[in-house]
Amino acid sequence: MIAIVGGGISGLALGRELALRGVDFTLFEAAPRVGGVIQSGWIDGHLLDWGPQRARLTRPLAALIDELGLRAQLVTAPPDLDLFVYRSGSLRRVPFSAGAFLAADLVSPRAKLRAALEPLTAGPDPDESVASYFTRKLGHELYETLVGPLYGGLYGSDPADMRVGLSLQHVLDEFGVGRSLLLHLLRRGGAVRPPAACSFRDGMQALPDALARALGPRIRTGTPVLGIHPHSTEGAPDGPAWVVEIPGETLEASRVVLAVPAAAVARLLDPVAPAAAVRIQRLHYNQLGVVHLHAETELRGMGFQVSFAEPLALRGVTYNHSLFGRTDVYTAYLGGGTRPEIAELDDDSLAWLAIDEFRGCTGYQSRPLAVAREAMPAWDHTWSALAGLALPRGLYLDANWESRPGLPGRFARAFSLAEELAAGSGGA
Repeated sequence: MIAIVGGGISGLALGRELALRGVDFTLFEAAPRVGGVIQSGWIDGHLLDWGPQRARLTRPLAALIDELGLRAQLVTAPPDLDLFVYRSGSLRRVPFSAGAFLAADLVSPRAKLRAALEPLTAGPDPDESVASYFTRKLGHELYETLVGPLYGGLYGSDPADMRVGLSLQHVLDEFGVGRSLLLHLLRRGGAVRPPAACSFRDGMQALPDALARALGPRIRTGTPVLGIHPHSTEGAPDGPAWVVEIPGETLEASRVVLAVPAAAVARLLDPVAPAAAVRIQRLHYNQLGVVHLHAETELRGMGFQVSFAEPLALRGVTYNHSLFGRTDVYTAYLGGGTRPEIAELDDDSLAWLAIDEFRGCTGYQSRPLAVAREAMPAWDHTWSALAGLALPRGLYLDANWESRPGLPGRFARAFSLAEELAAGSGGA
């Protein structure tokens, strides 16, 4: 039996892949529900999402939705919604093509000319910061106005703290970007065409809930894993290698997959792999304040990010109202890697800050529906601690801090790890 520790989207996706291959496993989740950071709920008559507000309807996700019987619940955003950046007192439309970029008022003519020189610049250096890379390639104004807020917003991070080799190179490789960003874009027709944004009628939690229903009794919620220990018969042919300790019970497992946040993994590894635990403990998480707002506005779009040139705690806002018809709901994100002190504010102060800065950016009044905080893997320079990480035989990692984050990354990792586990490989 393979033990999966953690019932977030990483553990659930792996469970599905193992089930497809006929591999025996049990998934343990400490909370009474699955989904991890993906959580949906109703407050004051409004459907809210904590964690991801939406996904992209890629072909693999569409196939999974059909497999899980979720097609009737699927909600897709209108195809003509714009994304904005708040800069110099205005919400400015983000261009998604070379022609739109030339016509946009997002940056100055000088910044556009500077960006045109990008093909003459050198390719990525793994040791440089992400901020340095984008600034060197595209110029300071375009970086602080558009690229920095968009890329940093994916992680709640400051790109100045992120390293190309640790957090960006795998993205460039995946999309086939070599030395030049601009030439790559032009070869693809000069436009970025992401798949449609999507969610579900009952919120993003519908996805992990459907995965859990499909996996059935192989999932044990409300069951924290208290410890993992080497089995006394470790090394015996086909024998169990690990003992998994849960409240009032111990179970034998051939292999254990740790699909929980870094701090939880470090606690479990400390007795059995202290050197690995120390490395993992070094990883930094960014704290984001999340305030769901009720506002009657005429705003239409996907939302906006805030330029790094603006002295605001607000980093971005999602327009749930126009995205998925969630009447008058807007989700504001504050703090993160650029303003880490913001998440330490009490709930009332955080709510009033969100209200004030939302009004400053949009001109609209609002009231708070809910206040929360989210911890996001920073993927910053502390990720160098994972270089050369070694685990005992039969232990594996599967989480948004050890390989590509985001739903596509989690499903891709689940596929590759399930292939390895199904083949009977005992190596970490």
